[in-house]
Amino acid sequence: MTRPWLVVVDMQSVFGDPGSGWYAPRFQEARAGISRLLPLFGERVVHTRFVAPERPHGAWIAYFQRWPWALVPREHPLYRLVDEPDPTHRVVTEATFGKWGPALAAATGETHELVLAGVSTDCCVLSTALRAADAGVHVRVVADACAGASDADHRRALDAMALYAPLIEVTDVGAVLGGSGTPQR
Repeated sequence: MTRPWLVVVDMQSVFGDPGSGWYAPRFQEARAGISRLLPLFGERVVHTRFVAPERPHGAWIAYFQRWPWALVPREHPLYRLVDEPDPTHRVVTEATFGKWGPALAAATGETHELVLAGVSTDCCVLSTALRAADAGVHVRVVADACAGASDADHRRALDAMALYAPLIEVTDVGAVLGGSGTPQR
């Protein structure tokens, strides 16, 4: 079995800026947890970015009517990663909540395990975890390296993902760093 990859989900200005409509209040706490995890994974790290589609279609039309300020080009500062990734890390940009798909699968190669951290627990982390698990990838979600739209939303998303055990496990930074793999609740 190959070693796991760390996927840092959407650590972008749009979620870290308190003035944003998509601000995740515990963004800085998640950022601190991610900083602790990065050295463990070395080059086996992928950062993801959410961007608005060039032309919304289907249900995305109504979505961006609700959030018109977010319908900006992918180069807009709103969608910039808050920390410049290490040059050895890959970046996957998608106009979807769930980042698991051909680009992330190609970036991580023949992996059978992902460790997810980032924002928002109740949207992009949840969507990515479910899509990866459906593809047969074991997913560990690092609860204290994630942040949701609110503490309640964060908790609900973690509880929902825990229902998918053993495909998805909820853990914490200490367990990942300690190599125990024992999920923490």
